[in-house]
Amino acid sequence: MIDWKIDQWEELVKESPVAFLYLYTPLCGTCMVASKMLTVLHTMKPELNIGKMDLNYAPELAKKYEVESVPCLVIMEDGELKKKVYRFESVPHLVEVINTYTK
Repeated sequence: MIDWKIDQWEELVKESPVAFLYLYTPLCGTCMVASKMLTVLHTMKPELNIGKMDLNYAPELAKKYEVESVPCLVIMEDGELKKKVYRFESVPHLVEVINTYTK
């Protein structure tokens, strides 16, 4: 997964029908586990528009998307917030969630 800056994310949201942003903080243990799951997911589906961002450097996104905790996977469809995923149960669960937004 690529580390995105806010301007890269906002450009992708405008250009792509579906985009995924993984928000984390580096000292969060649960975030480390979720990051590994998303790395596996991205390896399985390299065509996904998915990136990650350290929420410490993007507090305006936390406010804009009303992020309640990390880890958080933000799902945007046609420039609109569709879902925030906080429970990273397993890779198969994440694949199932992602598949509802991809064709």
